[in-house]
Amino acid sequence: MGETRRGDRMWAVALAAGLWGTSSLMREPLSADLPAPTIVFFEHVVIVACLLPWLWPALRALAGAGPRVVVAMLVVGGGSSALATTLFTAAFTLGDPITPQVLQKLQPVFAIVLAVALLGERLTPRFAWYAIPALAGAWILAFPDPLSVSVRGAQAAALAVGAALLWAAGTVLGRFAGRHLSFLHVTALRFGIALPVTAGITLVTGSSFAIEAGHLPMLFALALVPGLFALAVYYWGLSRTAASRATLAELSFPLVSALVGVFLLDTRLTWGQWAGAALVLTAVTAMALGRSGGRSSGVVEAPVTGASRPKG
Repeated sequence: MGETRRGDRMWAVALAAGLWGTSSLMREPLSADLPAPTIVFFEHVVIVACLLPWLWPALRALAGAGPRVVVAMLVVGGGSSALATTLFTAAFTLGDPITPQVLQKLQPVFAIVLAVALLGERLTPRFAWYAIPALAGAWILAFPDPLSVSVRGAQAAALAVGAALLWAAGTVLGRFAGRHLSFLHVTALRFGIALPVTAGITLVTGSSFAIEAGHLPMLFALALVPGLFALAVYYWGLSRTAASRATLAELSFPLVSALVGVFLLDTRLTWGQWAGAALVLTAVTAMALGRSGGRSSGVVEAPVTGASRPKG
């Protein structure tokens, strides 16, 4: 026990999650000048440039992993990285910078539902104890007047929730792909596949590929700090952090998001919205702690068969 605690990296998980919460500092001002597809395209250009030495070995590994893994990675790269980030960025043009980031905490709820559909896990009635309060809190957070929803507000919430749903799909399918590929290969493939998809989204939406030199510092900061660096720190920390402690550490994400929004971006939420945010975070955290602590969270995992065990 003492050795485990000495090697605990909960601080690294908290640091990474906190860095995710700073993304609005770059994403919101960039959204005021550039279309969301343009921002996401250049964000992926920077990340892929950093991962380029690992991309070819990852492609070779993918070619030998089988068609199901290829399809999974296409969805992870094209949907969970390219499209989800585009939706998330677009949400900043319609709403405040806090709500889209807190709504992202619905991702575990969606991930469990998708795991039931794709990985054979089973839901029990207890799952509703967590899902219903989380969804109710999300509704209260997204709309200052929950009984009077504006079209603009509904669009912003839909974009943020759509991004959370796609990121949840990425979690489930990335877990499946990780049974056959190393984490480094999954990471390189995720962004490598996403890059041409982001270019296609930019073309289809009629967005420009032109940016000004003044946008480059923020684009680089967005890609490297809450993007690639935070992801690397997160997985490094997660390798030596218990799931229950990691869940608590990840609360630094919405906390930092709220502090950045209120003190640096002059955002104001109603007391009802703060209550909705608290309800979302409490329900999702209780669900995660229930799973990691051995208590029922309303999900029964499917048994791992020999064919689905990780290689090696």
